Amino acid sequence: MDTPIYDFLRSYADSGTLRAHMPGHKGNAAAELGELFKLDITEIKGADSLFEAEGIIAQSEDNTAKLYGSKASIFSAGGSTLCIQAMLALMKQERRRVIAVRNVHRAFLNAAALLRLEVQWIMPRYSGGILSGELQLADVAAALAADHTPACVYVTSPDYTGRLADTAALARLCHSYGAKLLVDNAHGAHLAFFEESLHPMALGADLCCDSAHKMLPALTGAAVLHTSCEEYVPKLKQAMSLFGSTSPSYLIMASLDLCNRYIAEHIRDDIAAALPRLAELRSALSDRLVFAESEPFHITVKAAESGFCGTELAELLREREVECEYADDELVILLMSPFSAAEDYRRLQAALESAASGASPRNRKSFSFQPKLPQMALAICEAAFAETEKISVEDAEGRICASVKVPCPPAIPIAVSGEVIDRQCVELFRAYGIKTVLVVKN
Repeated sequence: MDTPIYDFLRSYADSGTLRAHMPGHKGNAAAELGELFKLDITEIKGADSLFEAEGIIAQSEDNTAKLYGSKASIFSAGGSTLCIQAMLALMKQERRRVIAVRNVHRAFLNAAALLRLEVQWIMPRYSGGILSGELQLADVAAALAADHTPACVYVTSPDYTGRLADTAALARLCHSYGAKLLVDNAHGAHLAFFEESLHPMALGADLCCDSAHKMLPALTGAAVLHTSCEEYVPKLKQAMSLFGSTSPSYLIMASLDLCNRYIAEHIRDDIAAALPRLAELRSALSDRLVFAESEPFHITVKAAESGFCGTELAELLREREVECEYADDELVILLMSPFSAAEDYRRLQAALESAASGASPRNRKSFSFQPKLPQMALAICEAAFAETEKISVEDAEGRICASVKVPCPPAIPIAVSGEVIDRQCVELFRAYGIKTVLVVKN
C-alpha cells in the first residue's frame, strides 16, 4: 500500500531545502533526535493540512477507510481524546441526549464538561473491581424507551481488561430507537483484522475511535475516527478542529500512514500466528493463574482469584523486564500486539511462571460489588469549572466532586464532577489508594 505522507516527509528531508518555514529546530537541532527532526515539518506546499485535507493526508485517510470498511476514517494526532471530543460535538449539534455506560475514559467526562452535556448513566454489573463489568442490553433498552428525545448511546469496548460488549446487538437496539451508537474502541484497532471482524465499523456502530498507538505499530497520540454514516463524512474534520491543535504532528500522521502499510501487508498473518501463541500461554499457566475473559491480546490476570497480590506480581514482572499496562491488588493487565515477536511470548510466559513461583500466596478471593450512582447535585460543567479545594478522602463524604479521580482510565468513575461523594465512594477511594480528592469549595 502507498504511504503518501511518509514518502513526502522522506523526500523533503533528503532534499536539502532551506527550511525557513519550519518549526524552530529547522530540521537540524539535537543530534540525538536528528532523523526525527528532519521529518518534523509543518503545513508547507505539498504537505496538505489535517483539518482541510485534500492531498497526501486525504489519500492516506482514504487508505485507512478502505482497510476498515468505513465511510470515512480521519486521522488524529491528539489520540482518541480528540476523537471522543469530536464524536460528542456531533451529538451536541444534533441535540441528542447522551446515554453512556459508566466505564468511560476521563476524556469523555472532560468533553462532557466542555460541551455542557448532561449524561444519563448506565451501570454495568461489575465484577473484579471497577475496571470491568457486564453490560445488560435490557438496561440500555430501558434508557432508550424512557424518553423519545433523539439519543445516542456511548460504550467503551474493549474495556480496560479487554472485555468486549455485544456491539452488534447494541447497534441493532440503538437503531430500532433511531439512536446513534458511539464506541470508544481505543484498545481495539486490531479487531478489524481477525478472520471474522470484531471491529465496531463491521458490527453496526455509527462512530468509533481507535487508538492506533495502543495495539498497532504507531507513535503515541496516533488515533483514527471512523464513521459508517454518510451524513457525518463532511462533518468530522470540523468537529475535530474545534478541539485539535492547529499544529498537528506530521510524525504522528506519518506513523499512521506506515501503519496502513503494515495492516495491508502483514497484520492478518501476524494475528493468525499470534493467536495460538496467546492460547498456549494461557493454557500453560492455567493451573496457577486465573485469566479474565477478554479479546486475545489483552492478558488480564485475576491476581486475587489466583491467590496473589496484583501489585506484587507486577513488581516481580518488572524485575524480569516485563512492564505491565496496569496493576492493582486484584488484577494485572498486560497488552500484547499483532506486532509482537514470537520471542516476546516466550519471555512473557517465562516471566509469568517465575513471578507466580516467587509471589507470596494469599487466600483466593473474588472481588464483586454493585456500585450505585451517587446523587447528582450540580451539572458536570458547573462543578468542573467551579472554585475547588483539595481535601483528604476521609473528609470528603457529603462534598461535591469537582474533578474526576479514577485509578486508571477507562474505569468506572468513582464520582463524577457534580456528584455528591457518599460512603461507598470513600470506601472505593480507599480501596484504590486514592488519598485526596478535589471538591467544590464551600
